[in-house]
Amino acid sequence: ASCISLCPFLIISFFLPPPQPALETTEIDVDGGIDQDIFDINEALGLDLFEGDIKLDGMQERNSIIGDNYRWPHVIPYVLDDSLEMNAKGLILKAFEQYRLKTCIDFKPWEGEKNYISVFKGSGCWSSVGNRQVGLQQLSIGANCDRIATIQHEFLHALGFWHEQSRSDRDDYVSIVWERIQADKGHNFNKYDDKTSDSLNVPYDYTSVMHYSKNAFRNGTEPTIITNIPDFMDVIGQRMDFSDYDLQKLNRLYNCTSSLSFMDTCSFELENICGMIQSSDDNSDWQRLSHVPAGPNTDHTNMGECEDSGYFMHFNTSAGAEGSTVILESRILYPKRGFQCLQFYFYNSGHESDHLYIWVREYTSAHPNGTSRLMGEIKGSPVSYWQLHHVSLNVTSKFRVVFQGVRGSGLSNGGLSIDDINLSETQCPHHVWHIRNFTHLLNTSPAGTAGRIYSPPFYSSKGYAFQVSLYLNGSTDNPFNVEMYFHLISGANDDHLQWPCPWQQGTVILLDQHPDIRQRMSNQRSITTDPLQLSDSSSSYFWDRPDKVGSVASFPNGTTFMRGPGMGTSAFLTHQRLRSRNFIKEDSVYILLTMEDISHLLSTQPSVSPTFAVPNSCPDNHCENDGVCIIVDRSPVCRCPAGDSWWYMGEKCERKGSTQENTVIAVSSTVAVFVVMLIVTVTTAVCLKKKYSQRKENGENLALEV
Repeated sequence: ASCISLCPFLIISFFLPPPQPALETTEIDVDGGIDQDIFDINEALGLDLFEGDIKLDGMQERNSIIGDNYRWPHVIPYVLDDSLEMNAKGLILKAFEQYRLKTCIDFKPWEGEKNYISVFKGSGCWSSVGNRQVGLQQLSIGANCDRIATIQHEFLHALGFWHEQSRSDRDDYVSIVWERIQADKGHNFNKYDDKTSDSLNVPYDYTSVMHYSKNAFRNGTEPTIITNIPDFMDVIGQRMDFSDYDLQKLNRLYNCTSSLSFMDTCSFELENICGMIQSSDDNSDWQRLSHVPAGPNTDHTNMGECEDSGYFMHFNTSAGAEGSTVILESRILYPKRGFQCLQFYFYNSGHESDHLYIWVREYTSAHPNGTSRLMGEIKGSPVSYWQLHHVSLNVTSKFRVVFQGVRGSGLSNGGLSIDDINLSETQCPHHVWHIRNFTHLLNTSPAGTAGRIYSPPFYSSKGYAFQVSLYLNGSTDNPFNVEMYFHLISGANDDHLQWPCPWQQGTVILLDQHPDIRQRMSNQRSITTDPLQLSDSSSSYFWDRPDKVGSVASFPNGTTFMRGPGMGTSAFLTHQRLRSRNFIKEDSVYILLTMEDISHLLSTQPSVSPTFAVPNSCPDNHCENDGVCIIVDRSPVCRCPAGDSWWYMGEKCERKGSTQENTVIAVSSTVAVFVVMLIVTVTTAVCLKKKYSQRKENGENLALEV
């Protein structure tokens, strides 16, 4: 295991753990043992929505998204309704982060803008398509819809996208088996005319998060959609993340030229090494190589599978004196958010005394030549494989990332290597669980509890200890799924923590190890601890102290502890999808783990962008006509909805105004003013005439007297 200081995360390598004995640990499946898609959830609720999850407003036609009127601004105002489940609230914010990382679309808490999205817990998962220009536009994330890809799917509808299999050219790629479709559901498989729907010149996408699954709306056990290329039968309908083509279409529709929180990526495939520079202040240089005799034998990007490609940067520590250094600096980068995550793969074939230091060089008006800060140090015994590392940064001014290799005092046959660098303005995961020899585990582990493996123990930032369990081959009833469960365990801080554990959201991410962070389709699920949730079999609280509600367990070294009941899913990922991406690379998988406090989402609308102030919500919404109550200067204020030609006003949004009404008022006012002016003019004329007549009469009398 490698050890990292100055970095708030832990990585633990896991090598061929012996299967642990079955323990009497309760585990609850949040999916009920069924891998339900969006359309399964809505169908079970009896919803009759257009294409299964689209709400039409009565005037909407399929071609309505064509045109700028139905696009949102690049920063979309939103409200998180109090009805939402806490787990869903946290996941919605995580979905927003994926939009920021991969597109130019941003989200901000609503502050009275004309049109905004109100996310609430309705019946099922659904959305309208495009900006309907109606003021408050609803988007439902109901029960069992709290999966990040489901949320991305519904927001893609809101941004203007229909389902992929409705394209005009879909018959070239899939065949619809009409006789297998439920009665009265055939309209869900209608396709668009190419004059009324724009595919934005992007090829048909079997991997789209907007594609129906093969079993959508079936009336039996046979699939309703057959892919013309058989290999994609089990690919369509994925709910992991955006596909590459999903992102292409979204970025084209909204004219995105860059994404918001992405900063840089480099796999060293090009000779310009991504604009990185070698320092003149060191003793040697990093070398761009494709293999090293002592290791690594291949780069991490391609793992030697592509001929004439596959490079990494290497510092040879087998030569030179102790203390020799090499420095590799990134191009100048410009931060926006004040926090960043640096991710890269590291290979140590040198000596344990060799070190890699991560610095940032910041440039300010006071220090135009830059000042350096140490952000991380990586050291440890040499290993024969690539290892994933994260380093958290907190830079606010323009800067460079600096990789400094230092030769140690010991005898080295190799050196230090780095590859697949990614830098983004996102939060780093708190912990990394590295499982090696994964294919062997997958092939030899039995189904059920006998094949269950546990992660090492981890601690959250609040001090709660937890563990994750995986059933690599599922249950005996369904051995082709990976199951995942989240457990609290007894820890050193239990006497000082609040129990039952309140509103901690644990997120488990199976990492897609694509070299570019923007093109990853990782699979993740989140579980949130509800302090009032009771165990099914007793009156005890599910998330109470593990030594009260748990069972005795032991670590591989024999140390005993208490493991609380687990909550998770038996449908975390199918084996087919597990092998479809870069989840397994160098026969390793990486599980990224985070446990964070989301109690701030209980009663206030959360802030996900530090630029915007967040209004507090009212305990009771007294506003009428879909108005939203917020707290301003400690007093409740109604934010009233408005449309193109109408709006609500008043303290409770009780009065409706319209442009027609204003026109009538304006015309009436104009007529009234005209009448008044006419009266004044006539009166003035009469008075002047009378006065003139009097003066004329007086003048004649004076002349007669003379």
